[in-house]
Amino acid sequence: MTTQTQTSFAYLDAKSKSIVWAAYAEYFAGEEIMEEGFNINSGYIYIALENGVTIASAFGKKVEYIVYDDENETEDFLDTAKQAYEFLQKRY
Repeated sequence: MTTQTQTSFAYLDAKSKSIVWAAYAEYFAGEEIMEEGFNINSGYIYIALENGVTIASAFGKKVEYIVYDDENETEDFLDTAKQAYEFLQKRY
């Protein structure tokens, strides 16, 4: 597990971090974490999982589940963990 934790966070970034970790705990606990970080270009706080799902939040807003679509070579932004699991089932 690689972590890229900053030494301090702005209020909304800290809020996003707590939202992302809460989603991980509720829906993906036990899934191996590939990377945790902050994207300075998008403002997303994220946890990238080995199963291909990235849990992300920006500016303290609700979590988004990002999955990479190999067929279209695009990232799909999903609203629920259920949608992310369904995407993974179709993929494998």
